[in-house]
Amino acid sequence: MKAHLLIAALTLPCATLDGATVDECRALRHTGKLQEAHACFELLARDPDPFLQAEGYWGVDRYFEANDRFREALKANPNSAAIRVEWGRLYLDHNQPGDAAKLFEEALEKEPNDVQAYLELARVAAEAFDKKAVDFAHKALEHDPKLTEAQELLAYLALEDGDAKLAAEEAQKALAMSGEALDAMAVLASIDWLNDRAQSEWMERIAKVNPVYGEAYATGAHFFEINRRYKEAIAFDRKALELDASLWGARSQLGINLMRLGSDGEARQQLERCFDAHHSNAQTRNALRFLDSLKDYESFKSGTTEIVLKKNEAALLRPYIEPELQRAIATYERKYKMKLPGPVRLELYPNHDDFVVRTLGLPGQGGLLGVTFGLVVAMDSPSARSPGEFNWASTMWHELSHVYVLTATNNLVPRWFTEGLAVHEEGAASPDWGDRMTPEIVTALKNKKLVPVLQLDRGFVRPEYPGQVIVSYFQAGKICDYIAQKWGNDAILGMIHSYAAHRTTAEAIDVNFHESPEAFDKEFAAWLDQKTGNTVGHFEEWKQGMKLAYQDLENGKAEEAVRRGREVRDFYPDYVGGESEYELVMRAYAG
Repeated sequence: MKAHLLIAALTLPCATLDGATVDECRALRHTGKLQEAHACFELLARDPDPFLQAEGYWGVDRYFEANDRFREALKANPNSAAIRVEWGRLYLDHNQPGDAAKLFEEALEKEPNDVQAYLELARVAAEAFDKKAVDFAHKALEHDPKLTEAQELLAYLALEDGDAKLAAEEAQKALAMSGEALDAMAVLASIDWLNDRAQSEWMERIAKVNPVYGEAYATGAHFFEINRRYKEAIAFDRKALELDASLWGARSQLGINLMRLGSDGEARQQLERCFDAHHSNAQTRNALRFLDSLKDYESFKSGTTEIVLKKNEAALLRPYIEPELQRAIATYERKYKMKLPGPVRLELYPNHDDFVVRTLGLPGQGGLLGVTFGLVVAMDSPSARSPGEFNWASTMWHELSHVYVLTATNNLVPRWFTEGLAVHEEGAASPDWGDRMTPEIVTALKNKKLVPVLQLDRGFVRPEYPGQVIVSYFQAGKICDYIAQKWGNDAILGMIHSYAAHRTTAEAIDVNFHESPEAFDKEFAAWLDQKTGNTVGHFEEWKQGMKLAYQDLENGKAEEAVRRGREVRDFYPDYVGGESEYELVMRAYAG
């Protein structure tokens, strides 16, 4: 969601000697008069004032010159919040959110009520799926209740959270502020597209304001992407670029999504165009480096599978990977009563950062083990992790469950259900693979941090506290365990079919279990308490007992340590992490 904003109450020169103003140039761009807007910004770039020069250079995509002129402008006006905000917007537009945020924060130090700084901090947070985005947007509206862009952002964030009703309400509020709120209309169009309404009246309204507003289609592509509907995301980014070939963010995402689905040749072409035009964010650069490394991999095809392995470990891994993949496919064909429309492509990467770039485009996401894109599964190779750190077979079964469920529902399943079912299937494949209750999960249960089923997706998309994603996986997995135990596997299939029929979670619960979501939550909570109540209720006692046991061990009192450990072990038998009772006994008897 990229907005070209007008400057409110700018206390700086805003018109050139030739009469062009920043607002006029942006208004021309807002209405799709791109050539006229370009000429207008060129006039600004020739003005003697460095601030106007910066705006002009930015408007014609000459970022480096714009950056230099903003620096000059701030040197001449060191206390200006407005210059800092505009300079920060340049950084945000050029994919440098950290530098942008620093300038917005400096602006608020100079002017604590700067509404534009709050708005831009909301945008920075939104790019990172940080819940602070909503808080900053509301803060901006507190200072300016008529700030259309903040209201549009709230609509966008609500749809990212999967709340189409709230998103539509927020978008309508923005349209009440301005009938030309293009991004609000793009959100409303996206709601139509996500509901498989190919033609949206909102695109007709957008075209009346700006007939070349490709960003509306790019917005739709974004929402298809975060809902794992990658083919549609690709199609919509193509539509965006047909209207405006200068939408480099859309071109980059087109390349990334092509790469995700295995179209590496065209992916490289699109990403190289971004790079050559100096619009290469970290995601683009990392993806290009990754594509260069593919020469080191080889592919092994059979009737229903294609396995991609690095050449130097293929001979070792293939005899283990191939039969396990075939076993999983046979199991899921029986359970889900379906065959996939094509072979499953399984890719294993011995370098974790290569895997992350292949999947998300950015390294450093250390906790991720596997990702699914359509019929493609990408995951860490066993050699990517330390021995004992992860179970490759469990990860493969988890991801393959996604392949079946996403295919069966045409990607209409909510995140919580597909993740929960995948966790459930791990445990069904092998009891040793079941999702264990970590101390942070026990703490969340103790502090009543589980959320209603209708809000569970938010725990994956925009977590409100550290560790909520892990807690959400646990809760979703236990919900699927509960469904399977109480109603059987046919109820799981019923939920899948309900989502495929465009039913909401509330409707799916009603159709399959004949109860309200509230009743479902209450009964699930009681069931879960029976499973976890002993650990949750004795958690503090377990922690204290294990602490004393390890103190005894360190003091040479091995027998006393073992006795203390066994006294509290059954309060939390699931715990097998560092300094567990099992490790305690091993160390005690090892001398």
